Amino acid sequence: MTRPGAIYGEPAVVRRLERRGALRSLTSNGTIAAAVMVGAALLALVVANSPLYEGVEYALALPLSVGLGRLSVALTVEQFVNDFLMAVFFLLVGIELKYEMTVGQLRRPRQAALPMLAAVGGVAVPALIYLAVNGLSGGVPHGWAVPIATDIAFALGVVSLLGRRISPETKVFFQTLAIADDILAILVIALFYGQTPDLAWCVASLAFVAVLAALNRARVYAVGPYVAVGLVLWACMFNSGVHATLAGVILAFALPSRSDVRLADLGGWLAARARDLDDTYDDEDHVLGQHDFTDGAWRVERVMHHVTPPLQRMERYVSVLVNFCVLPLFAFVNAELHLVGASMVSVLTSPVAHGVFLGAVVGKPVGIIGMTALLVRLGFARLPRGMDWAQVVTVGLMGGVGFTMSILICGLAFADPADAIAAKCAILLGSVASALLGMAFGRLFVRRGREGRA
Repeated sequence: MTRPGAIYGEPAVVRRLERRGALRSLTSNGTIAAAVMVGAALLALVVANSPLYEGVEYALALPLSVGLGRLSVALTVEQFVNDFLMAVFFLLVGIELKYEMTVGQLRRPRQAALPMLAAVGGVAVPALIYLAVNGLSGGVPHGWAVPIATDIAFALGVVSLLGRRISPETKVFFQTLAIADDILAILVIALFYGQTPDLAWCVASLAFVAVLAALNRARVYAVGPYVAVGLVLWACMFNSGVHATLAGVILAFALPSRSDVRLADLGGWLAARARDLDDTYDDEDHVLGQHDFTDGAWRVERVMHHVTPPLQRMERYVSVLVNFCVLPLFAFVNAELHLVGASMVSVLTSPVAHGVFLGAVVGKPVGIIGMTALLVRLGFARLPRGMDWAQVVTVGLMGGVGFTMSILICGLAFADPADAIAAKCAILLGSVASALLGMAFGRLFVRRGREGRA
């Protein structure tokens, strides 16, 4: 096998490529990405209760204006993070959804039914618990959706800490469950937490959705036109009252998932081009003077660029940005809890906090495990091979890790800052408790024999 970097002539270039490979390995690690997000949330907690708080609040309230003419959008720095940058996060979520629906678990409805219906249980029970707690104590029922979400990045990062105790089949089950959970959370945001719609901007949004569909139907495989239309769509949705982050999901589903290169013929075409390059290359001439050689290499470069489907190209463009910039920024902006002067007794006795915490820590596992057990008992489905009930309980407990999506819904659900603080405290405590309970249960009850699985 050819040593990596052997084709490059400059030692400095080889070293740079090796460093880049190491960095790529680091940034593709889900556990590290989750740790960075948690670190940003902890930093936000420290800053919110320090002398820096007022400066950060001032910076977040600074006005921004983006756009051209009537498509201009006026927003604050905080809104830019929560509405625009989180649209990029939802773009990545939409890409994962489309991937699973095209070649993953969601393409086989029968196989995906068990985790998807388990996700329904994991959404319904927390919502009912929240409503029961707040209905009985005169709380804020409108926040029922806060505990329904599972944070896919954070939860899968925690699961990875259990290593090979958790079988590959269980990880796929949990990933499918978390993706279905994201679909439900997106629908909830769209249906229940938008503003009063502006009809004209809604019509404009639908028009640009149609443009994206037309680009896909016309077999446009360049990413640029989709991004341009997607930005205009985001501006229209921001002005329409529909939550603008949904533009990211719509853009993801518009991106083609196929290659515009005939892949079956690619090997023969590359072999012919390789012979052409050998014939046109001259050791004695400077590369700038070898026009036939560089033109041939450029043609190969262009074709190889188009081998990767636009959907996959976009994922590569935004995944590191989302995991190491967007989500940490979102955590920093939204996890800050200014507790100076706040009544901790009020927070701890708040029905909002009780509903969110119990919904996440109790409701999530009860819904996920209960729905799974019911479907298996009725004979509708069977557990995937390699998955046992101890692992079902483990991932059920970890389903209560709802950091990112829960905080996003929290910002939409509560107008009273006291309720928002109580909910955020419960989200943070509930996510930590769910992660620790899942980790402890997995360590104690999942059989060690699974550590030897490949």
